[in-house]
Amino acid sequence: MKKRLLILGGTGDAAELAARASQIAEIEVVSSLAGRTQQPFTPKTGTVRIGGFGGAAGLAQFLLVSAALGEDRPIDLLIDATHPFAAQISANAAVAAAECNVPYLMLVRPAWERVEGDRWIEVAGHSEAAKALLGQSQRVFLTIGRQELAAFAGLDAIWFLMRAIDPPALNSPIPNGKLLLARGPFSLEDERQLLLEYQIDTIVSKNSGGGATYAKIVAARELGIPVVMVQRPPIADVEQVADVAGAIAWLVKQLSGLG
Repeated sequence: MKKRLLILGGTGDAAELAARASQIAEIEVVSSLAGRTQQPFTPKTGTVRIGGFGGAAGLAQFLLVSAALGEDRPIDLLIDATHPFAAQISANAAVAAAECNVPYLMLVRPAWERVEGDRWIEVAGHSEAAKALLGQSQRVFLTIGRQELAAFAGLDAIWFLMRAIDPPALNSPIPNGKLLLARGPFSLEDERQLLLEYQIDTIVSKNSGGGATYAKIVAARELGIPVVMVQRPPIADVEQVADVAGAIAWLVKQLSGLG
């Protein structure tokens, strides 16, 4: 019988992993999407479920008997390929995997690192990022997604260019400015033009890593624009790989009985 792999996804890495893992004859892929994004990276192979699990306990129950998939069969392998800022689901996954003794891996894309010419102001969270703008910024490019916009809503003296994949929820507080709906990857030429067109003097960004949105960091470096960089939340001390190739190697190792 095939080994059942659960991928916690919603990212481009997760969709790529699902496609490549589905090519392994001994693997049956199940992808789970949280359902918070209207246009997630939906895998084109394997089974896809959408929605939460109900915390660590609910995920543990799903691992033991994934009856929601139509049959009482457990999950054999678990890979967390969620966004680096999806701290709660990652914490729940670590707890559930340990409780159920399910082999568990995190696919964590490397964070961006400051290089010569970068003008980063590193902060621990979005409230700290909002405070860092006070007295120094007038036109801000806010690239943190839609769920954290409220942290900046009270900064009335600042104009914000806000970019997100989906619009914010109805009646949720958002800053003064303009909303752009778009999904990366974004080219360096387009990002440079955007910063110049809107006369941006500061960028606020999560340190998401990866190449899809890194062009804005390069453009800021070239134009001498400071970046308020929100650092990643801490993650569990579990086995990790940096890319899809590493995750596939881990799967092969598990199948061979050497994991």
